[in-house]
Amino acid sequence: MRIIGDGFLGRNLDTTFGDRFPEVTAIAAGVSSTSTAHLAEYDREAEVVYDALEECRRAGRRLVFFSTASFSLYGFPDGEATEAGPVRPPSVYGRHKLALESVVRSSGVPYLILRLSHVVGRHQRPHQLLPTLVRAVLDGRVTIHEGAHRDLLDVRHLMHALDRLLRDGVTGEVLNVASGDPRPVEEIVTAIERRLGVTAARDRRPGAPALTRVSVRRLRRLVPDLPPAGREHLGALLDAYLPYYTALNGNSPQNSSQNSPQREQT
Repeated sequence: MRIIGDGFLGRNLDTTFGDRFPEVTAIAAGVSSTSTAHLAEYDREAEVVYDALEECRRAGRRLVFFSTASFSLYGFPDGEATEAGPVRPPSVYGRHKLALESVVRSSGVPYLILRLSHVVGRHQRPHQLLPTLVRAVLDGRVTIHEGAHRDLLDVRHLMHALDRLLRDGVTGEVLNVASGDPRPVEEIVTAIERRLGVTAARDRRPGAPALTRVSVRRLRRLVPDLPPAGREHLGALLDAYLPYYTALNGNSPQNSSQNSPQREQT
């Protein structure tokens, strides 16, 4: 596999696939934060996509493009958001991803577009959700936006799904790749605290329910052996990655400071 990018997704792709699927190009060099306001980052990702499509067109390669299944694309729908349903992205990030999806679909290149929820795993950047929450808990203070939910997806499940889709030759599809079971952020914080044996002060910010639930029915038809979601999914994620995040922060529950500066939940 030709992997463009060496960040969180790129490193996991390289570890998982290595020299397998040599006819596939995967773009893992996109804008890394949904809140970025720097137009140069969007321009850079667009140029990467245009160049990769041209290369794939010349060489007859398949392209994998990672988009988003978050609020940035779907907002807060009343029911489950489906890949074929109408979208009205409420943010620049979501509109940018949707525009690039359109470029990929109209390119004539065989493609897979995977709309991802909040992916969790090794090699995450510090600003991403779970590392931020773990760091805040260890620092002793965490900001909770009441009503906020997040759909956490194990990066290993993403890699499993992509492996199956590529082996089966699936192309021309736009697929939500998520757990399908968004959890309240407050529940995630509580689960982190229990496993670390600490209790952080909570600064609560009022807000309306913020829940983006996406349909994964199409994904599960194509990848029937994808591990199920549910309340146990959150526990399994934390058990797998909390040791990694605490080591990454150079912290442990025993030496975390209760007076460290507040860090805002993203």
